[in-house]
Amino acid sequence: MKGLLPRHGRRIASFTAAGALAAGTLAAIAAPAAAAVTLPPKAAGFDYQIGGAYTPPSGVQIVSRDVSAAPASGKYNICYLNAFQAQEGQDGDWPSDLLLRDSSGTKVVDPDWHETLLDLRTADKRTRVAAKVGSWIDTCASKGYQAIEPDNYDSYSRSRNLLTTTHAQEYIKLLSARAHSKNLAIAQKNTPELAGNRVANGLDFAVTEECGEYEECADYAGPFDNRVVDVEYTASGMSKGCPEWKNTISMVRRDLYVVPQGTSGYVRKTC
Repeated sequence: MKGLLPRHGRRIASFTAAGALAAGTLAAIAAPAAAAVTLPPKAAGFDYQIGGAYTPPSGVQIVSRDVSAAPASGKYNICYLNAFQAQEGQDGDWPSDLLLRDSSGTKVVDPDWHETLLDLRTADKRTRVAAKVGSWIDTCASKGYQAIEPDNYDSYSRSRNLLTTTHAQEYIKLLSARAHSKNLAIAQKNTPELAGNRVANGLDFAVTEECGEYEECADYAGPFDNRVVDVEYTASGMSKGCPEWKNTISMVRRDLYVVPQGTSGYVRKTC
């Protein structure tokens, strides 16, 4: 059913950046976009490795890995960030007032992945959250990645109506500016309802989960000119998506927890 585990909060590996409000981060957030970024190739072989890095299989040109990992040599590398929620067990890495709370003061938590949502309701809070995440973006750039994948763009849908699409979009514009200032492309993660705003939000391509299963690939392919990287988690998703999209977008099947090759439960299939 739509909305279960694979649809959001896919982060498995852990990365923290203590003291992320380093000197210069706020200024960098407001930096203008770089003249050019490198975009992922269209309909290229893809592997989703956010649960652990391993040698990319033959035919793979695009790899997504967690920011804690090194990029794959000779590939187009996407750097995964948990940008809209605190990693499970790492609320203490964030100032208390940047964790979203309801009117009773209770933290608002993603029920599937047990991650506290970040509070993006004011410009000041968005700027402060973006400063911390911006330090991770800098890490992606310094490691040699070509792009970033900020996850949980749709956290507003789990916020008990405390966050809105406007909050999410104003925040992701800050991340886009930071990424472009480092010559990194930035992906829209899922959230088909906002794909039509991708130019205004400064987003360059899409990383999607199960667009085949839920017949959403067209929702991204149009706005992003077929520059879409999709991961499916079921045979059903592949059987639905591959006939129409295998020569148009990048599509791969992985196991739900995207474990490394050689680990129990590992699954990787292509169209």
